[in-house]
Formats: sequence, structure tokens, C-alpha cells
Amino acid sequence: MITVTEKAKSKALSLMQAENKPADAFIRVGVEGGGCSGLTYMLVFDTELKPEDKVFEDKGIKIVCDRKSFLYLVGTELDYTDGLNGKGFQFNNPNASRTCGCGESFAV
Repeated sequence: MITVTEKAKSKALSLMQAENKPADAFIRVGVEGGGCSGLTYMLVFDTELKPEDKVFEDKGIKIVCDRKSFLYLVGTELDYTDGLNGKGFQFNNPNASRTCGCGESFAV
């Protein structure tokens, strides 16, 4: 399962509203090759489900992930920070053995 914190939920809903996303919009998360640690996180708003997608709902937010990415993201918590050390969505991934300083890439 992939979960969201209250802060991430609040920010996602705020951004979806600001971007005039339709009511059926959801958060799509995934993993792509690249970044300084080998794999990088992907997060976008989407409205189209694909046959291989895994769908989760936490705190009223729908989160969708493709099957391959899910292998890397199982158990991950999506958070949002607006602190001095950086601002944005963060992936708290228990599967990552190493992350880069910016938190946008990881290795398993």
C-alpha cells in the first residue's frame, strides 16, 4: 500500500483545485531510471487508469501506481514539507537503501 500524510493530502487537494483538475483526478506515483542514485520518483495528477495500475485510497485521496513501480514503492508514505531545507512532496520509502541529498532519487 502507498499512503499519504495529512499535509500531503491537504497540499494535493489544494493543487488540484488551483489547477482546475476534475473531481475524478488522482495522484499517479511511479519510479523512473535516472537521478544521482539510480532511480527517481515521479508524481503527477492524472485521470486515466491503465490496465496494469494498482489503485489505493488513503485519507480520501486516490493514489495510483503502475505494477513495476509498485515493487519499489510498496509501503511508501507520501509527505509534504515546506521547511527551510526544501519544499515539496517527499517519498518516505522503506525500500530505499540509499537516497540522494535532494531526496528525489534513490537506490534499492
